[in-house]
Amino acid sequence: MPYTFTFADIQDRPVAVFGAGTLGRRIALMFASRGGTVRVYDPSAEQARAATEFVAGELPGLIAARGSGTPGTAVVAESVAEAVAQAWLVVEAVPERLDVKIPLWGEIDTAAPADTIFTTNSSSYPSRLMTEGVRDPKRLCNMHFYMPPEAKAVDLMSDSETERTLLDTLLAVLPEFDIHPFEARKESVGFIFNRVWAAIKRESLAVVAEGVARPEDVDAMFRLNWHLPAGPFQMMDQVGLDVVLDIEEHYARENPDLPEGPRELLHRYVDAGKLGVKTGGGFYPHR
Repeated sequence: MPYTFTFADIQDRPVAVFGAGTLGRRIALMFASRGGTVRVYDPSAEQARAATEFVAGELPGLIAARGSGTPGTAVVAESVAEAVAQAWLVVEAVPERLDVKIPLWGEIDTAAPADTIFTTNSSSYPSRLMTEGVRDPKRLCNMHFYMPPEAKAVDLMSDSETERTLLDTLLAVLPEFDIHPFEARKESVGFIFNRVWAAIKRESLAVVAEGVARPEDVDAMFRLNWHLPAGPFQMMDQVGLDVVLDIEEHYARENPDLPEGPRELLHRYVDAGKLGVKTGGGFYPHR
């Protein structure tokens, strides 16, 4: 199966998004910005409905700001089979747990059309670790989003068997949705941008853990020197310090030589229930 589409080929075929959390609903928003249908599936029907409401509310502003596009529709899918029916693309954005992802991909593979492209948004696991229930691993790859629509770049990475035409299709078609793909040329934990960001984040944590600076000092210097709206500690609070810690521990399992100080600092906050914006306080207070 070549898994080859043009934008014209997919005009009448939906995108299926699995996972209706903060990132999943933003992914759905991007794919709904060119007039098509996005089906959102989540074990929590309430969360799935909230995701479609988010898309409906944000879509007019996104299209107006972009200056082009046609409002599409995000709808709740009540089953895996309903989500993937006639879909040209599946984007999996469920929690970063292989014991959740692997069986889900088995269900998706059983129900999806033979030419559907499979992608995982996982930032921690290469897609080759999810192929146990996928009969044709050539149809699966990582497609890692950041926080669209503000962050429009995505990483693409093969599962070591991914069909070349599939990657070429995504490289060609995704910009139609104002999603801009960059291909990792070999398997890499953290992909492209995340590896660079991880080094910045880790060293920022280290200078605070060692007592060299305060979080607000690091952030202020970033804002002044690089003209950024937020510094590393502000961004970590937005992501969630528990998520940041999980990612750092995953990196440490891959590379045991990484310093422990940054993870120890994160542990102090996480163990105290200070996870960032979502709990009302992390490195900064949030109301």
